[in-house]
Amino acid sequence: MPEETNSIDYVMEKASGPHFSGLRLDGMLSSPPSSSTASPSHRSASASDSNAPKQPFVIGVSGGTASGKTTVCDMIIQQLHDHRVVLVNQDSFYRGLTAEESKRVHEYNFDHPDAFDTEQLLDCVQKMRSGHSYQVPIYDFKSHRRCSDSFRQVNASDVIILEGILVFHDQRVRNLMNMKIFVDTDADVRLARRIRRDTVERGRDINSVLEQYAKFVKPAFDDFVLPSKKYADVIIPRGGDNHVAIDLIVQHIHTKLGQHDLCKIYPNVHVIQSTFQIRGMHTLIRDKEISKHDFVFYSDRLIRLVVEHGLGHLPFTEKQVVTPTGSVYTGVDFCKKLCGVSIVRSGESMENALRACCKGIKIGKLLIHRDGDNGKQLIYEKLPKDISERHVLLLDPVLATGNSANQAIEILIQKGVPESHIIFLNLISVSCYLLMIFLKVNLYLLQDLARV
Repeated sequence: MPEETNSIDYVMEKASGPHFSGLRLDGMLSSPPSSSTASPSHRSASASDSNAPKQPFVIGVSGGTASGKTTVCDMIIQQLHDHRVVLVNQDSFYRGLTAEESKRVHEYNFDHPDAFDTEQLLDCVQKMRSGHSYQVPIYDFKSHRRCSDSFRQVNASDVIILEGILVFHDQRVRNLMNMKIFVDTDADVRLARRIRRDTVERGRDINSVLEQYAKFVKPAFDDFVLPSKKYADVIIPRGGDNHVAIDLIVQHIHTKLGQHDLCKIYPNVHVIQSTFQIRGMHTLIRDKEISKHDFVFYSDRLIRLVVEHGLGHLPFTEKQVVTPTGSVYTGVDFCKKLCGVSIVRSGESMENALRACCKGIKIGKLLIHRDGDNGKQLIYEKLPKDISERHVLLLDPVLATGNSANQAIEILIQKGVPESHIIFLNLISVSCYLLMIFLKVNLYLLQDLARV
């Protein structure tokens, strides 16, 4: 048995394998801009990643039966809430038993590598690493067969967690992993958990569970599972009870996922931190069954968040006030010279949120047509006369090609507004063409990215 001398610091450094690449905007991977659209200061960063594979971060989680692998996976998923994470269980790829094997099911070794369809598992991971969805089979542990008429649709994600007792056994599968975690739990604890699981969830009696454990499970663990421990980058004693190890693993994953984050390449870009509340609201407004009232309500909530975050990046001056108790409080004063500009028509949906946050704010309007009238893109313009002296919040909730926003920024610059005074507020973006805009504005707020 290999020596367990790995410290968590060492294994964090060791787990550096092939890493996530491409740009992540809430789940969609996209290539960085070409040198023709990037500024000289960003060209080197973009060029170095232009040919990088657009792949998610793949984590393998192995360990003995009932060692707490699923608990560890759930804890990692919980802490990676701002990324799209999918869990793929090796158990889903059990081979269905033949009629003859079903008659002698008590003599069948479910813990042997031959019990799994490794080729299909390999195909699943390869396709998901390439950004494709996959129909994962559903295995019935009572009949020992796959459900022929149903599958679990698994979509492309930022992080793929592959969990199972023998996910480290096949070298081809191991080679697809960016990080390999082995959950190490005492054998007595694992046996107690297996008895409880198999009797409650899989409809088996205690005698058959104990007989199977002694005849197949323990020998298979000694022959196949335990030897695969040497391939692990991280070994977690006590499974889900080891919160320190899981926290460090999550930090490492965050570092890897952030290596090519859009904000690292474009310092003018600010992405609002995603939460389950925000993801939940985005789920609602994307649901085709949602009512008009609910769509407006949750869209307004999201827009309000974007506007408030944008206001937080405006310049402030220090100010002292006297409180009702006579104390002096040192705070900040709002930016006085401020206005909003909405790109008609969708930008008008953000005006109410801006007015609710900034009392009496002036709001201008720009109507831009892609083709325009006789080649003229600007169809309508109404802006404050002193706009060149103001900070401008440019409003456009949904960004497709980015043409209108790009043209609006050009118009504001022509009106004398400094580039550093333009803050572009956006809710949903669907095109990487908008990267052209980033070089012109001081701040870009992206709440989420629509999958296309």
